[in-house]
Amino acid sequence: MTSLPNAFLQSAIKRLSYYKDLGDKTFEQLNEEAFHYQPNEASNSIALIIQHMAGNMLSRWTDFLTADGEKEWRKRDTEFEEQHMNKEQLIAFWNKGWDCCLNSIKSLTENDLLKTITIRNEGLTVVDAINRQLAHYPYHVGQIIFLGKIITGSNWQNLSVPNGGSAAYNKNVQQSGQKQP
Repeated sequence: MTSLPNAFLQSAIKRLSYYKDLGDKTFEQLNEEAFHYQPNEASNSIALIIQHMAGNMLSRWTDFLTADGEKEWRKRDTEFEEQHMNKEQLIAFWNKGWDCCLNSIKSLTENDLLKTITIRNEGLTVVDAINRQLAHYPYHVGQIIFLGKIITGSNWQNLSVPNGGSAAYNKNVQQSGQKQP
């Protein structure tokens, strides 16, 4: 039987991996130009969101238990400036951030969960720090998906239950015994 702390860690890894997968599936539908599309001056492109997320992940999860999550080497403001990376470079940076995040969480034990870490000199339990990122990353993945839908229009391949498809989806899940995300 899995302990509650280990169940929490497994759940966090599962949920974060699911949101990474949604981003990956969005990227597959986009061409090079789409990564740099901005609906207006006040909006971020997918490239900028990737730069921010990866920068955040590398800062937060590098030396997670022993160093402040806001590293001195992080330049947050430049994450929102065009770095002129191509699609391949952006996806590699995305993966580097996710690998840092997920590997860090996978290395945690139940004894680590109530330890205090710091982010910007604020003390947080490890549980709270994980929950903070479980709110932050899906927020940005949702932005990426929304931009992907705008860019691809009618060519968008749905990543979830399509509109009007709930009954068929639920029936399929019941018949297959498949678990929903």
